[in-house]
Formats: sequence, structure tokens, C-alpha cells
Amino acid sequence: MAVVSNTLDATVAARYQTGISANGSPILRQKTFAGIKANASDQDVYDVVAALFSLLQYPLIDVRRDQHFDLVNQ
Repeated sequence: MAVVSNTLDATVAARYQTGISANGSPILRQKTFAGIKANASDQDVYDVVAALFSLLQYPLIDVRRDQHFDLVNQ
């Protein structure tokens, strides 16, 4: 039997810096956005996250996309 994967949706996690600690290391936080459409291009997802964070005072460090799949044994 073969396993078939069906693409569901995705989440995007954005890490950003909120300041500097007493010892000089960056203080990082993460915000997760759920319900990203599976067919959205990586460039479009990144552009939207970058545009949202351009409105904030905190610099965007990185963006991670986690794709979700439904695995079905047929």
C-alpha cells in the first residue's frame, strides 16, 4: 500500500528582536501566524510578513514556514 500526502495549510513563524539583554545578547521573540494557504508562494508569504513587521519597531530576524500534510494509506 502506498501513502499519499494531501497538502493542507501552513503556519509561518516570525522571529524578531525586542532588545538587548544585560550581557549583550539579543532578546528574541516569536510570533506564529496560522491558516496560511498551501498554494501561497514562499515569496508572497515572506513579503506579507516583512510588510507587517515593517510597521513595528522591532527588526525581523527570520521567517519559517511549516507546511502541514495529511498522510493517507491507500
